[in-house]
Amino acid sequence: MELFQILRVLHILGAAVLFGTGMGIAFFMVLAHRTADPKLIAHVGSGVVLADALFTATAVIAQPVTGVWLAYEMGHDLLSSWVVIAVALYLLTGAFWLPVVVIQMKMRDLARTAAGQGAPLPAAYHHLFRIWFAFGWPAFAAVLAIFWIMVARPDFW
Repeated sequence: MELFQILRVLHILGAAVLFGTGMGIAFFMVLAHRTADPKLIAHVGSGVVLADALFTATAVIAQPVTGVWLAYEMGHDLLSSWVVIAVALYLLTGAFWLPVVVIQMKMRDLARTAAGQGAPLPAAYHHLFRIWFAFGWPAFAAVLAIFWIMVARPDFW
């Protein structure tokens, strides 16, 4: 298998992992949140934090490496508008994702504490959830825009 094919497969897999893990994390966190059960939220939150560490973080590192390398291998100008826009959208996604990772850990910890005390979720948890939920939308939109750029550039593939 040629280097280009390997890079392309890795880049596509990384994009799928970013999108799929992001959607899965959001789905399960929202479902857990809707129960208002601190024990369940703490359990799901632990899985979400682990998934972000194992899958999302790995893809976050791989995507710019494989993307820039692919563009270089194909002879594309790395300062062309579509590359710059894709990188800017990627950075925008990261600007929202990094705080979300910290928020998820805090939400998990607040839920663990509440579960351990047999108490309801504190107001701080609900405040963090609203921020977490709001930050997900621009990150999701930016990822969709990156996919659109990939599809709109048929010469890239």
